[in-house]
Amino acid sequence: MKLKAFLTALTVGTALSAVALSSAPAFAAGKMTVSSPQDPGSWDPIDTFLVNWASVATNIYDGLVYRGPDLKIVPALATSWEELDEGKRIRFNLRENVKFHNGEPFNAEAVKFTFERLLGDEGAKGPQRSNYVAIEKIEVIDDKTVDFHLKDTDPVLMTKLAGYGAMIVPPKYIQEKGDDFFNANPVGTGPFKVTSYKPKVGIQMEAFADHWGGAPKLSELEYRFITEPSTAVAELQAGRVDLVIPPTIPIGMIPTIEADPNLAIVTTAGPTVYSLRYNTRDGITADERVRKALILGVDRDTIIKSILGGQAEPIASLQGALSFGYDAAMKPLPYDPEGAKKLLAEAGVKPGAAVQIDIRGNDATFNEVVQAVSSYLQIIGINATIKPYETNVLLNDIIPQGKTGAMFQQSWGGWTFDYDNTAYSMYHAGEKWNPYDNDAKMNELLESQRAITDRAKREVILKEIANYAADRALEMPLYNLKAIYGINKRVKDFVPAPDSRLRLTEVSVD
Repeated sequence: MKLKAFLTALTVGTALSAVALSSAPAFAAGKMTVSSPQDPGSWDPIDTFLVNWASVATNIYDGLVYRGPDLKIVPALATSWEELDEGKRIRFNLRENVKFHNGEPFNAEAVKFTFERLLGDEGAKGPQRSNYVAIEKIEVIDDKTVDFHLKDTDPVLMTKLAGYGAMIVPPKYIQEKGDDFFNANPVGTGPFKVTSYKPKVGIQMEAFADHWGGAPKLSELEYRFITEPSTAVAELQAGRVDLVIPPTIPIGMIPTIEADPNLAIVTTAGPTVYSLRYNTRDGITADERVRKALILGVDRDTIIKSILGGQAEPIASLQGALSFGYDAAMKPLPYDPEGAKKLLAEAGVKPGAAVQIDIRGNDATFNEVVQAVSSYLQIIGINATIKPYETNVLLNDIIPQGKTGAMFQQSWGGWTFDYDNTAYSMYHAGEKWNPYDNDAKMNELLESQRAITDRAKREVILKEIANYAADRALEMPLYNLKAIYGINKRVKDFVPAPDSRLRLTEVSVD
């Protein structure tokens, strides 16, 4: 089948109530059901990096600060803060009369416990600790005041405190029940409390009437873990699911959803970028010329138009335009199959050479994309085989252990909207997402910008990092995809989050 025909066939085939100081009205009876493509496997904030964890847990937990869909940092469990000692100390004034879901009081000791646990032995088992290593110690000043003493300045720390590992957890509950129990029975201070969790099936919550920001408008909230996109859409059409979150909706099904009078598609610009990263250690992709040739050999603009329906933008580095550090002057390598063949010949790669591409098996849209990539690579003499994995296996075993093929899917949310969060994780030696590369220059660049609070100076270095990664062709940058939600129109006041971190306190259902 010719490529054009192949592509055609594929195509056919906020206002945050939680930060309001005034109490919201009592919740009304109403249940909302959300489809999520993945069970994170643990609800402990220090155990995860997954957007699908955050889309649920943002309703269970609070951080000291909160960042909503407008990307602004606002007070949450801390009512105010100030930088002291030239940025080496941050004092947080804590909200009073806050309770965890189990009745345990929130106070300065809970903050101290949370971060000592995150930065200690338990946190070392998970992927979040490296985001917070600038914190040296937490000092309790009094019951409602804590000081964060920093080893180094961290210009992204306040954003990090709004998510993931920084979510505040209950000390007594964890000490009494243990970490394993907490993984499956999470307790936070958020607007919803967990009533039931069935692994691989779903998690159910009810409104927490004593939430410090007032009770949510919904009385019940359920997340169902539906891995197959077609099943999720079918459940939405049948009315058994009210919301399908990214990246589930196959592009080809958008017209079908829009044609249903009861449903709608809601999109917003998002941070999520897609790439095929390279095994830079083994095989033909250890050669930079080969890596560049494979990029030149794929027409990414046509893929975006034909498969993604224009719901994405091409990228030259592993970040979108909303990311701090984005360099608008960088341009993606052009589609140049003859140039690709020339580079392959220079590298001694003969026609018929094989590469394996590892992907997440449940990502229907990306599966179509990589099929197209495979067809393009065949044109320049590379035979690509596609190997799908269950998502958790790929993310927790295959990639971190350096067991991938020549290329592997890397979808990255960049939830801080700061390129540091992406680049440090992808390119610094020893990081989970960098099993193959150790580049002294890259390490130095990444480390240097973390010590700089001057935004303009940091931006210069971040742009240099992006250009250096592109020069070395560490991945095949593909596209920045919009956040696409499928929703039942009975859902009211839903605000799409760019990073899928949904806070559903203001949402109601008819």
